Amino acid sequence: MAPDVLYEDNHVIAVYKSAGVLTQGDKSKDPCLMDEVKKYLKEKYKKPGNVFLGLLHRLDQPVSGIILFAKTSKGAARLSEQFRNHEVVKTYHALVEGKLSGKKGTLVHYLKKDEEQKRSLISETLVEGYQNAELEYEVVEEGKENSILKINLKTGRYHQIRSQFSAIGHPIVGDVKYGAKKSFQDGHIALCATELKFKTATTNEEVSLKIDYPDEWNQQKSA
Repeated sequence: MAPDVLYEDNHVIAVYKSAGVLTQGDKSKDPCLMDEVKKYLKEKYKKPGNVFLGLLHRLDQPVSGIILFAKTSKGAARLSEQFRNHEVVKTYHALVEGKLSGKKGTLVHYLKKDEEQKRSLISETLVEGYQNAELEYEVVEEGKENSILKINLKTGRYHQIRSQFSAIGHPIVGDVKYGAKKSFQDGHIALCATELKFKTATTNEEVSLKIDYPDEWNQQKSA
């Protein structure tokens, strides 16, 4: 199936990743987004041989949203530098369990990836081997049971949003790995990367990409 292309220039391509799809191939050999995009570029530009595609960042398999790839080595170098320097603005929306006490807030924790369990361990204080994790959130919709939040990441740690909201008693809906009451049938979670801002690789112009969070979240607010 052809990828849903949101933006493309000579050096990068941004596409929509559906929840449940792998960003990059793994030992499971399940279909992945990178292979779909490579196939799309090969067919569109009639490229012989292997197609270059650089992985700039990832989204967890159960998460949906905007993801950016590099089409050239120059694009990979320039955009990777923007990600390293936290110049890329990443905004998410999430449906979380319960109602938060304030309309806006900042969460600061310390995280460490547990390689064996494939999850983040979290601490309120700095512990050796842990890295700081910070995000800002705003409540945009409230239902009887759940709340829709807009989230701006200040750092990009493994499972950061999932673990931080779980730690304050508001896990993401469907995310049983981090304490949600129940899972979605398809194993997805209610987290979506809805906005990405970056500068082009050569002209330094700002690109701002936005999508809406999934419609079904509005039904889930009171579920």
